[in-house]
Amino acid sequence: MALRSSLLRFAGLIAHVAAAGVDEFITQQRGIALEGTLNNIGPNGSFVGGASAGIVVASPSKADPDYFYTWTRDAALTMKMIVDEFIFGHEELQVYVEDYYRSQAILQTVTNPSGSFLPSGRGLGEAKYTVDGSRFNGAWGRPQRDGPALRAITLITYSRWLVENGQQAKAKNVIWPIIANDLSYTGQYWNSTGFDLWEEVSGSSFFTTQNQYRALVEGAALAESLGVKCTGCELAPDVLCFLQTFWNGNDGYYTANINTQTQRSGKDANVMLGSISIFDVAASCEDPSIQPCHSRSLSNFKVWVDSFRNASLYPINEGIAQDKGIALGRYTEDIYYDGNPWYLITLGAAEFLYDAIAQWNAQSQIKVDATSLPFFTDLYPSVKEGTYQKCSNISGAYASITSAVQAYADSFVEVAQKYTPANGSLAEQFNKATGTPLSARDLTWSYASFITMAERRAGLYPPSWVPTSAEVPATCAASSTTGLYVPAIAAGAPNVTGSCTVPITFLVNATTYYGEDLYVLGNTPTSAPGTSRTRSP
Repeated sequence: MALRSSLLRFAGLIAHVAAAGVDEFITQQRGIALEGTLNNIGPNGSFVGGASAGIVVASPSKADPDYFYTWTRDAALTMKMIVDEFIFGHEELQVYVEDYYRSQAILQTVTNPSGSFLPSGRGLGEAKYTVDGSRFNGAWGRPQRDGPALRAITLITYSRWLVENGQQAKAKNVIWPIIANDLSYTGQYWNSTGFDLWEEVSGSSFFTTQNQYRALVEGAALAESLGVKCTGCELAPDVLCFLQTFWNGNDGYYTANINTQTQRSGKDANVMLGSISIFDVAASCEDPSIQPCHSRSLSNFKVWVDSFRNASLYPINEGIAQDKGIALGRYTEDIYYDGNPWYLITLGAAEFLYDAIAQWNAQSQIKVDATSLPFFTDLYPSVKEGTYQKCSNISGAYASITSAVQAYADSFVEVAQKYTPANGSLAEQFNKATGTPLSARDLTWSYASFITMAERRAGLYPPSWVPTSAEVPATCAASSTTGLYVPAIAAGAPNVTGSCTVPITFLVNATTYYGEDLYVLGNTPTSAPGTSRTRSP
């Protein structure tokens, strides 16, 4: 693909995309977004020289901020989009998927500050690595437990395609061992705290828990089709039960992080991003996986979006009507880069609404209850509690409601369009007062979010995964499995084994959070981190 120059370094030279309708904007931007994504993937990405094959680099930015690393989470979400695009007919993308799974088989075995691969898989919780696939030894918010689940989901989606296309042996012998390690980790550590997707809060994250549930459910189904055992997948009901505990019924939203000491309100993009990442167009709106069309999910969306309808917080949102989209950030207490809107979040809001519409259409009805009523009232003031049938000719309320939600979704895309530079480059954030792009340039996740939004608007949906008979246990269990970790040698992983150890006692006095390791480091690169460690209770 032709190289594109990024204008984002010239902060004062923002040039908005020429005024165009949403359809035209998406047509123009979709190719740019895919190219921007591929430019950030090794070994041939034009923005990421030196990156190993299959390594998805977060951004070419190496300073202010330095995002020239690969994050397990960002890479998995990006490659899930690539896998979906491949399944939708873009056959040229398969090489990226093949490179990705090979790179991940190797990364799984890399010892890092979160731990080692053997014997207990703790290294799988490491957040990021250098672009050549080696460990990152700097201070960071670790462990992060969403990465293994998200990677499993991505590779399960690809494996399902392989099975459906006569390549079951490859799915079973080459890719399943990678997935099995991630599912073992998920089953073993789902009930342990870790850092959230923003890498700031240690606790239990809605986004993480939701994707852990999906991974275990899909893992069980794939294992059955391959005739293999899935260690940890039997714990999916326990994860589902725990997911329900994030609901703050008094205030109508899901608290993004629990079991933590943060003083934030808990109104966070974490929840919206979780719902779109586990979207299943065929799922019921009452399904406990908490789909976008779930009444609580809709209520949460309104409460979270409304928290940004404050011109003193985001001046660019001043004067925008209640039924129109606005620029959205992570959470109102955000101070990173002074707290600004994010492209991927604003686009994610549009995707969330397109998802909900698709689910209503699939079910041929919209159910409005006391929980979701405030969401609908903003967009269709005459709405009442009840069920609106798609096939009903009475008042045409169903069509009016879905049209209003569609317009609302499009208005979020229009916000992103307004603050997208003329060359289509998408940074991480845009300034809350001026709209100028800032933070990391050419953010891979921003590009991926544009494409998934465009897919949903075009009626392109990923394969279904939600079971038809899932029930929430009456009592939640704090369960865990003993993970089984084996290097995925057929996919290119080195045949690592448990290291020989000699008992040595070190006395260390330090304040840590649960799950954090303290390592005794040697004076050579190969001896860091060492095998000795201690953990706070």
